[in-house]
Amino acid sequence: MTFAEDWAQRAADFHRRHRRAVNGGLVALGVGFSALAFGIAPMAPDPADLPQRTVVETIPLPGLQAQLDALTEHELELSRADLTQRSDTPERLLARLGVVDDEAAAFLRSDPVASLVLRGRVGKMVQVRAAGDGRLLELVARYPSERAERFETHFTRLTLERVDGSLQARQEEAPLASQVRLASGLISSSLFAAADAARIPDAISIQMAEIFANEIDFHRDLRRGDSFAVVYEALTADGEPVPWNGGTGRVLAAEFVNAGRSHAAVWFAEDGARGGYYAPDGTSRRRMFLASPLEFSRVSSGFGTRIHPIFKTARQHKGVDYAAPSGTPIRSVGAGAVEFAGWQNGFGRTVKVRHPGGRTTLYAHMSRIDVRAGQRIEQGQTVGAVGCTGWCTGPHLHFEFLEQGVHKDPRRIARASEAPTLPAAQRAAFTQQVAQVRVQLEIAQSMLGVTSLAE
Repeated sequence: MTFAEDWAQRAADFHRRHRRAVNGGLVALGVGFSALAFGIAPMAPDPADLPQRTVVETIPLPGLQAQLDALTEHELELSRADLTQRSDTPERLLARLGVVDDEAAAFLRSDPVASLVLRGRVGKMVQVRAAGDGRLLELVARYPSERAERFETHFTRLTLERVDGSLQARQEEAPLASQVRLASGLISSSLFAAADAARIPDAISIQMAEIFANEIDFHRDLRRGDSFAVVYEALTADGEPVPWNGGTGRVLAAEFVNAGRSHAAVWFAEDGARGGYYAPDGTSRRRMFLASPLEFSRVSSGFGTRIHPIFKTARQHKGVDYAAPSGTPIRSVGAGAVEFAGWQNGFGRTVKVRHPGGRTTLYAHMSRIDVRAGQRIEQGQTVGAVGCTGWCTGPHLHFEFLEQGVHKDPRRIARASEAPTLPAAQRAAFTQQVAQVRVQLEIAQSMLGVTSLAE
């Protein structure tokens, strides 16, 4: 008998002797395999085989009156803002702001502090909080500081509020906050047109023109394709943009690319000292003399020989004529003392200013004079207004520049005049500031692809 046959005989004998136990074990083993198979098979049935049913349930809604009753449990507050107008009365202002409160109107009229809301300048920023029934809860008015030295840095906050059921008013000053803004523009016709297209406030455009007045004649020198970038302050009062001063502060840095040449300026003031604009190399942008006594005008007659408009003969024109509307402010091109202010023959109303170094400037044909003889004046200070007094054919300013009694071409003198530089002790702080504004200007310029800040 082979090994296999012997093993089969033994298994058969074992099964005969232990039939019940073997059958039970086989059943248990089968159940185990079934459980294993079930564990491997997907537990979830096919969704398509599941029964479906639609349940419709009515959700009860509270009635309109119940909703109104619920709303009355909440105290509603309404907020609104506007600017004061010249024709405003307390009632008219409050009505425009959605406030119906006779007590508040009477308080605005009678209280010495509250009445300041409608006194003085118009255009004050007024914000109110009112209850749902129109009763005033709080009124806050914001407007410029009335102290001239703080006009550009602070604002007045006047607050009306209910304290223990009665209205009270208080007034205080707070510093304006500034936000740094970047902008750039491309010249197609004029600086102001480009600035308007770039949504740059007029106050900033005027500052840029003044900063670069000694380098660029913004009437004659601009070219299509010239570009500029500027970093400036936007002023806010309690987080709200201010409507006065064009809503802006100071130009912090600017660059103007004119005819391919870059002119850059950075505002710098250290340790609370009086600041100024400097080129990146530390040279002041404020020269001894401005390029023009008028902010914006056109030269109608230059320096040199010309045909006199009245006498019709060739004569030496010893100054420059600027055509401008009557009443246009005239500014002194440099600091000095008023030597003469009055009527002078064919020049009509005339002002002469004596400057250091034996230099004198003359302003003629003025419609009015704003200074007096002997008065000391600063560069840029208004000395009068354009007119047509004396011998003239139309409103204009006749401007002369004399050095040691000899007439010089004013436009050449201004551009060649001295420019101070920063002291060595301030150079490190200035260099650090230049590096900071360089990045800001490059960000603004990146939209136009113009030359980076000049070294």
